Amino acid sequence: MGAGKTYKIGVIPGDGIGAEIISAGMKVVRAASEKFGFSLETVDYDFGGDRYLKTGETLPDSAITEFRKLDSIYLGAVGHPDVAPGILEKEILLRIRFELDQYINLRPVKLYPGVWHPLKDKGPEHIDYVVVRENTEGAYSGIGGSVKKGTKDEIATQLDVNTRKGVERCIRYAFKYAAKRNKRKTLTVVDKANVLTHSGDLWRRTARELSGEFPNIKLDFAFVDATCMWMVKNPEWFDVLVTNNMFGDIITDLAAMTQGGLGIAAGGNINPEGVSMFEPIHGSAPKYTGKNIACPIATISAGGMMLETLGEGKAAAAIEKAVIKATGEGFIKSLEAGKMGMGTSEVGDLLAKFVKEG
Repeated sequence: MGAGKTYKIGVIPGDGIGAEIISAGMKVVRAASEKFGFSLETVDYDFGGDRYLKTGETLPDSAITEFRKLDSIYLGAVGHPDVAPGILEKEILLRIRFELDQYINLRPVKLYPGVWHPLKDKGPEHIDYVVVRENTEGAYSGIGGSVKKGTKDEIATQLDVNTRKGVERCIRYAFKYAAKRNKRKTLTVVDKANVLTHSGDLWRRTARELSGEFPNIKLDFAFVDATCMWMVKNPEWFDVLVTNNMFGDIITDLAAMTQGGLGIAAGGNINPEGVSMFEPIHGSAPKYTGKNIACPIATISAGGMMLETLGEGKAAAAIEKAVIKATGEGFIKSLEAGKMGMGTSEVGDLLAKFVKEG
């Protein structure tokens, strides 16, 4: 951190609108680097559907080796209409997360002024919390299989794997994040412990044991189905939520809609001791490819998260301030594709300008 420091960033535009939104995001991230006196060295990678269709290759082992030497990874979107669902997601996204041990998926849920959202009588003061999702275990670990596939007697299993190590490091990160955030100082463990008793017990018992190390943080528990209701009815109750891989995957999409939709929701795949990856949580939206109409704010916000994690807190704050100005003062009319009042590239230019002027 500091003047003169150079960060090496791997840039993966990916598929569909990925190239457009990453281009807009890089404009803003570079504007922040220039304003706050650090440098970005970028390495571009073409991993995605087009490369897979040409070469049959998703992510070579050599790429993982290169990624380990980076300071961070900035990702657009992965998903191609001509590639079967799951291939790119599993072999690129999940592989990066697992190989680089990005064991935290961090999802800020924050409603910015001027953004339309579907919750009646709720404003920016009510919707401001963070979901910490375990990112390398659970049902996504790939343990399971099929027997008698394609017959009437077929059996399919997918094991929900929870280790003490994985659960403990995720909950510890969430406690630390709640302390650093310094708002409601509450950590809510989200589970289904009344039915999934074995994994639920491990998560709850671990959280209670760790709570002694964080006496200033209140520990709370909530079932995942009730959490979904409260996200709609009383989002102001939440500060930091921590949950397993599958529940986190599901509830963060619901949370995204309450903050205005996937066009503004950013996420980080974080290894606190290693290389992290930042991305919008929406998909590649192939129908909008090349039209310069996709909203890049989620990608821009993900760039801000990247700088925050690298230790450039002032630069990250400047990016968030620029987003708030753009939405709150009516520069951006809507987060829907084609309805922003300007193109994808122009949003990048606007927010880069706000960062420099701020």
